[in-house]
Amino acid sequence: MIVDFAKQYASSWVDAWDRFWFTPRHIDTLAVLRIVTGAMLLYSHLVLAADFSSFVGTEAWIDNETSAWLHDGTLGESTAAWSYLWLVDNATVLWLNHLVTILVTGCFLVGFLTRLTGPLAWFLQLMLVHRLLGSLFGLDQIVTYCVMYLAFVPCGAVWSIDAKLRRRLTGDGEKTLSGWKAWLFPADKKTVSANVATRLLQIHLCVIYLFGGIAKARGELWWDGTAVWFAVANYEYQSIDMTFLGRFPRVFTALSHITMFWEIFYCALVWPRLTRGITLALAVAVHGGIALFLGMITFGAMMIAANGIFVSPDWIRRKRLGESADDGHEDASLSGVMTSLGTDSSSGARSVALPADLQHRLAELDAAEKGIQKRYAKLKRREAKNEERKQRLLAAREQIKQKLIDGNLSAGDSVLRNDDLEDS
Repeated sequence: MIVDFAKQYASSWVDAWDRFWFTPRHIDTLAVLRIVTGAMLLYSHLVLAADFSSFVGTEAWIDNETSAWLHDGTLGESTAAWSYLWLVDNATVLWLNHLVTILVTGCFLVGFLTRLTGPLAWFLQLMLVHRLLGSLFGLDQIVTYCVMYLAFVPCGAVWSIDAKLRRRLTGDGEKTLSGWKAWLFPADKKTVSANVATRLLQIHLCVIYLFGGIAKARGELWWDGTAVWFAVANYEYQSIDMTFLGRFPRVFTALSHITMFWEIFYCALVWPRLTRGITLALAVAVHGGIALFLGMITFGAMMIAANGIFVSPDWIRRKRLGESADDGHEDASLSGVMTSLGTDSSSGARSVALPADLQHRLAELDAAEKGIQKRYAKLKRREAKNEERKQRLLAAREQIKQKLIDGNLSAGDSVLRNDDLEDS
């Protein structure tokens, strides 16, 4: 009994782990994040171009050689980072490289050839990040990790030029694409890669908040409740004067404590549906406050967008396509699809190869059917035991009745009769 329970428990955890990582997911949430991330990345490159020679090149504040020393261990801790920009000292070549970077990022933003421009935009951004060590901002780090995960998923399947080109090539669904065209212009369907990228983004965000919260907890300002006050009163970052709130010190104390504990426990509170809403609402409040009151508009907006990775793509899809896009319609029509494909769901035999999303759905249904069969067998065994017990009770009752007739009922028999009546 204990061994069987342990096996079932372990099996349920393995199944849950498999569903968490490998359940196909729609791309809509990642497509929205692609647009926001691409816009922020393009903005960063354009701002850099406004004073390009001060940041990149031989005349930069941190020149190529010094930047390389900051990574190879000469002037600090050694890292695995490398950038080909360390090797380029020609201003014209550097400018051409940056113009290509801007062009590629713009293509990624509008969703043009995202299978190619996505990885390329990430690579070019990584080269710049490694070159600009010492002059980076939190926005650069957040944008870089978002592009990294988006680069290897079909995030151009919706809200993109790729989607329009696919519709033109397929004649609005009358034809299907195959080979490299199907890969270059991805279809709007559930994929495992979209789910893996989503989970990695979610976990990455949890790690950022966890270590950010722990770092805050190591200081005194967040414990004594003055951290938010010092941030608001700092004229270097102040965009709106909120120092009048200094008359209400409890407000700053509460904001400091809520922020610290929210960051530390974000990784636990954002997963359950019961607490996810308030956790994300606090994220919007915290980063919205940073954007409005501390002058870091781009960073605050990008962090809010990054938190959007926890928004269900099915919800976005319903808003985009209407209520008819509910997943329930896919479930309701599954039997019809199986019939039209010549699939025998009772025997499990497939006469044709099914798409990956239908195969996963069928696997889930098969697993659910097996679970129901196990529970039904357990109920049948319990029913048989109850029937056997009922027969024993009836037999005991007949014996008691017979004794009553014969006048031979004893005290023990009376107790037996009462117990039997209670059981019945």
